[in-house]
Amino acid sequence: MPTTRVGDINIYYEIHGEGEALVLVIGHGSNSLRWFRQVPALSKEYRVVIFDNRGAGRSDKPDVPYTMEMMAGDIAGLLEAIGIDAAHIYGTALGGMVAQEFALSYPEKVISLILGCAFCGGPHTIRQDTDAITRRAERQHLEQLPREERVRRGLLNMFSQQFIDSNPEIIEQFVANAVAYVAPPHGIARQAEAVRSFDTYDRLPSLRMPALVIAGAADKIIPSENSKVLASRIPGAELVMLENKGHGYYVEAADEVNSIVLDFLGRHPRSG
Repeated sequence: MPTTRVGDINIYYEIHGEGEALVLVIGHGSNSLRWFRQVPALSKEYRVVIFDNRGAGRSDKPDVPYTMEMMAGDIAGLLEAIGIDAAHIYGTALGGMVAQEFALSYPEKVISLILGCAFCGGPHTIRQDTDAITRRAERQHLEQLPREERVRRGLLNMFSQQFIDSNPEIIEQFVANAVAYVAPPHGIARQAEAVRSFDTYDRLPSLRMPALVIAGAADKIIPSENSKVLASRIPGAELVMLENKGHGYYVEAADEVNSIVLDFLGRHPRSG
């Protein structure tokens, strides 16, 4: 089991393929198994690095305050430990927030930036229409259920019903990955703490690396309007909106998304 010491924690990571480095940063409470539909395709052309964020998966989960700066520092430390001086960075959801902070704090280490189903944080974040009291009640109810049942009840927040009905093997793999290496409550809470204090809106215009912003237009968790905000704030950013796809766009539309990502990366090599 590959782990390396970075600052105050041990980070679990895997490397697949050869070529320019591509780091995939997963979302809130998830583990790196979530990339099961990306790694096989992307690692044919890139040295793909996947890892578990602090607080989740097989990385350490200290019960201390987390910040995006801290989590971005984890990536910097991981890259140094495995001998990578610069990489393409692709993050989804919370991973897209960590990726923003990493690009802002370590621009010399970023060849290109891809942000999936993310937001900039702060007052410019576009929230779900559901009121806060209802959302809190729903979360409290779900927290009482076994992990697998919570995942299955949340499938319609990730995917279309058509995809769920037509792809039972993919859905079962998604569920199995989600219930493996379950993040403890304090890890999930500490990651959420980092999200609450996160705000890059005013700093995003300083980014100069090539950027792609991508989202499912039907996202029920992080409204896709947030991706439009991100693209409008990052100079020269490309925006891709996937119609009828939700928060799990990279699983549901894996072939299309991987093709989009590979095209973008191919147009922005390190030597370019």
